[in-house]
Amino acid sequence: MELLRLFLVGIVVGIANVIPGVSGGTMVVVFNLYDRFVNVITVNVKKLWASRKFIIPLFGGMAMGVLIFSKLIQVLYSNFPVQTNFAFCGLIIGSMPLIFRNSVKDYNAGDNGTCRRKLTPAFVISVVLCILAGFALIMYFSILEGTVDKSVEASIMPQPTIPLAIKIFIAGILGAVVMIVPGISGSLIMLIMGVYTIVFSSIPELFNPAHTVHALMLLLPNGVGVLIGLLGGAKLISFLLKKIPNHTYAVIFGLLCGSAVVIFPGLKEISGVVFALACILCIVGGFFLSYLSSKFDPEAK
Repeated sequence: MELLRLFLVGIVVGIANVIPGVSGGTMVVVFNLYDRFVNVITVNVKKLWASRKFIIPLFGGMAMGVLIFSKLIQVLYSNFPVQTNFAFCGLIIGSMPLIFRNSVKDYNAGDNGTCRRKLTPAFVISVVLCILAGFALIMYFSILEGTVDKSVEASIMPQPTIPLAIKIFIAGILGAVVMIVPGISGSLIMLIMGVYTIVFSSIPELFNPAHTVHALMLLLPNGVGVLIGLLGGAKLISFLLKKIPNHTYAVIFGLLCGSAVVIFPGLKEISGVVFALACILCIVGGFFLSYLSSKFDPEAK
């Protein structure tokens, strides 16, 4: 059951990673797997093997989400954009109670740190500032997203060159580092750097024998960059979660709050009773899916 859950969560994370403006890192937080996720990204072979029951289904699901189900989310956004955003918004809101509790619990009280930390004025102020910092960061990236031209044709596959490979490689590093941060879209970074359409139009062409080599030459620099970015970014966040867990989770909480604000489509988009009921079902369904899932993980700390 747990392996199936991890696989399905991986699919959701993979789908989120291909949508500019939607964060795969947010989805990992939503399903209460964030600390485990950043801790298993390592070059330590023994640690990877010991975590194989977590890594294989999660990353396998992510790969399937990117390769296959990304087409489904494109259809949903094309035909039901408001309802889809309400569902994502519900997923984010449903994870907030857990993340907020993590930002104020006492990590020195036993193995699980289940006790609430003493809320001194200095601690409260520092946590609030971290929440505001996370929220402000999302608002900045939201403004940045509005300046990007998204009208570029998504089927462009230019001829591979060394300068282009370097650009795709750097975009892969930055996109992967940002992808780990909840609320910030790695795809958005690649869009800003002008390689989003190149990378994601090349993925389906891997299965086209006439274009496999061409697509591979475009995707390989990105794949290497993503691997380096994941290792470096995960190492940093894992360090922060160990050293300053309360404040790290406070920043994550702020990132989630900002993400919910950015994704929320607004009430003015709702027209008609049936449409309104569909939106309500989407946000409520998303809320309970993430809320119940975050309580389900038996190994979450």
